Amino acid sequence: MSILLNGGVVVSANERRQLDVRIDGEKIVEMGTNLTVNDSTVENVSGCFLLPGFIDAHTHLELNNGKGSMGTADNFTTGSKAAVAKGTTTVIDMATPNKGSSLKDCLASWDKLAQGNSSCDYTYHMSIIEWNPEIKAEIKEMIDAGITSFKMYMAYDNLRTKDAEIFEAMEEIRNYQGMLGIHCENGDMVNEMIAKFVSEGKLSPHYHPLTRPDSVEAEAVERYLMIAHLADLPVNIVHLSTKRSLEAVGRARARGQKVYVETCPQYLVLDEHLYDAPNFEGAKYVCSPPLRSLEDQETLWSGVINGAVNTISTDHCSFNFEGQKTIGREDFSKIPNGMPGVETRPELIYTYGVTTGKISLERMVALLSEDIAKQFALYPQKGIVQTGSDADIVIWDPETSGVISAATQLQNVDYTPYDGFETQGSARAVYLRGQKVAEAGHVITEKQGNFVFRKIDPMNEGNQST
Repeated sequence: MSILLNGGVVVSANERRQLDVRIDGEKIVEMGTNLTVNDSTVENVSGCFLLPGFIDAHTHLELNNGKGSMGTADNFTTGSKAAVAKGTTTVIDMATPNKGSSLKDCLASWDKLAQGNSSCDYTYHMSIIEWNPEIKAEIKEMIDAGITSFKMYMAYDNLRTKDAEIFEAMEEIRNYQGMLGIHCENGDMVNEMIAKFVSEGKLSPHYHPLTRPDSVEAEAVERYLMIAHLADLPVNIVHLSTKRSLEAVGRARARGQKVYVETCPQYLVLDEHLYDAPNFEGAKYVCSPPLRSLEDQETLWSGVINGAVNTISTDHCSFNFEGQKTIGREDFSKIPNGMPGVETRPELIYTYGVTTGKISLERMVALLSEDIAKQFALYPQKGIVQTGSDADIVIWDPETSGVISAATQLQNVDYTPYDGFETQGSARAVYLRGQKVAEAGHVITEKQGNFVFRKIDPMNEGNQST
């Protein structure tokens, strides 16, 4: 039996309209005013917005940071439940191979982790942590398997590749019109700065951001974009965090480059003073890039408003404070880098972006869903409420209020960096491919997520998914 969502306001990146929406099976089959009920089950959504399911294009739901058995607190089971409960219906997780293993083996491993466990739909960015003829040959194999985007690193010794290898990878990815994103930090400088502070006995979390100043990110961004210019490849910058980096992007765009920029909620609502929190609490905020200055925060908000920043994802990478973060109590360089966030992003951006008047609800839809879908070959299957698209719909109630709390979160981690933040607006209900899977912040039907096969359409910049 079909479902009729009656009385809501459908919002896209460009407009909002009072429309009824009929769902049949997994798809939206009809939209219009005063639709007849026929044999549909009616859900009255008056006073609510109907938003496309949010997409988080940057998660680490399954990660081992290379230091012993330091795996993330979340996995696909817990992280996806936290995501879908608050309106995120699709995640793009970072699939990361082990040194010496193939991309094909990595894909099989991530499929095993996600299949039958995920409560939201999912796909992956395939990480390239080494470059050789075998890996090069696998780029097309990944594209053919529905993985159209890749990730590389300019920092972290166990993950980063050389500039020449990045260039060669870009050329191969360009052959298939794939997308490359890079973690932009100068790894050599990070290592030198860490060694310097540790040798001087400066070991508290206060020194974490000092080992990764804005120049370390901005230099890597500038270098990355110069390499991309040589390779003639449109590229993505993940978790951009500084004014100087955004200025480098502006220069690249001025010379005609296509550059996509992602930032994250932590760089919009938190800042570097938190590293001085007492009782080692500053360790909770150790992530890379680190939290930045209020000036950087203001510049990023300007970029969100004016379009210089294209998307907002989370870089969700959850390590427990007790037993994981606290390993670095005597040495900040041993604190595992990462913070949780897949659950809190929609409410944070609505509260601190939309209700403050910084951005419109339409802009929020673009940043959290539609433009992500277009960038990563998910559109129009995902990212929009329209006839023929997947019925991934968030019934958003603008009148609700709440307080973010570690005690009530679904993320499987013992803290949230946003503890005590008051929020306005929330997902009253969440539909995943036509099935109501969450209500009032609680998952009512879990483990319904499917892999989303992406296919590049050379005639459409936004590409398509199937």
